Amino acid sequence: MASDLPMSPHLEQIHGEIRDHFRALANGFQRLDKIKDSNRQSKQLEELAEKMRDCKRLVKEFDRELKDGEARNSPEVNKQLNDEKQSMIKELNSYVALRKTYLNTLGNKKVELFDTGAGVSGEPTAEENVQMASSMSNQELVDAGMKRMDETDQAIERSKQVVHQTIEVGTQTASNLKGQTDQMGRVVNDLDTIQFSIKKASQLVKEIGRQVATDKCIMAFLFLIVCGVIAIIIVKIVNPNNKDIRDIPGLAPPAQSRKLLYFRE
Repeated sequence: MASDLPMSPHLEQIHGEIRDHFRALANGFQRLDKIKDSNRQSKQLEELAEKMRDCKRLVKEFDRELKDGEARNSPEVNKQLNDEKQSMIKELNSYVALRKTYLNTLGNKKVELFDTGAGVSGEPTAEENVQMASSMSNQELVDAGMKRMDETDQAIERSKQVVHQTIEVGTQTASNLKGQTDQMGRVVNDLDTIQFSIKKASQLVKEIGRQVATDKCIMAFLFLIVCGVIAIIIVKIVNPNNKDIRDIPGLAPPAQSRKLLYFRE
């Protein structure tokens, strides 16, 4: 069915690589039944796990390529290609389940879907687990399993505490940030008020300066007038016969003039 589906060259290449991996997995599990040594079986299972990881990566790549070309295909073709993808996923999961069965038979109790590889983070490999399990009694295996479960529970509890502390710190930080934001808003408002007051004060100072300058001019002008009047009075008193200086209205003539007028009469 899959060979009759219309595929792009890249999609067809990925599909062919996945099928090659499936054939290699089938042959590998067939050879595994003929291996009697547990160490060789563990090594063979690791090689098969590596094949499964590659196959999973190819299936994801097949799915991405299928989504990219979905607009170019008809709905019927897209349905057939999706069915083929689901079929490959089921076949891959069957090999994963088969590998778990073999690992359980060998006594490896620590099994994960698609192991991250041997020797990562200092953890024992599958081969080392088999050797350890084969040298332990049933009670020791049970005790080891219970100990591992207790360690897992403790790790989960520590993770919960870390999450709770992180949430509290985040809440406190958010509250502090909100308070600081409100304070900054008030400071900005106060600065705006101060700036407005400074502008008003500058305008008031300019206005007062203009008024003071006007008043000074007026006072200076009045002072000059007063000085001129005083000067005329002094000159008139000193030289009363000076005809070039008029009598100031309201100012009586000098006393000597009145005496001269009296004698003439």
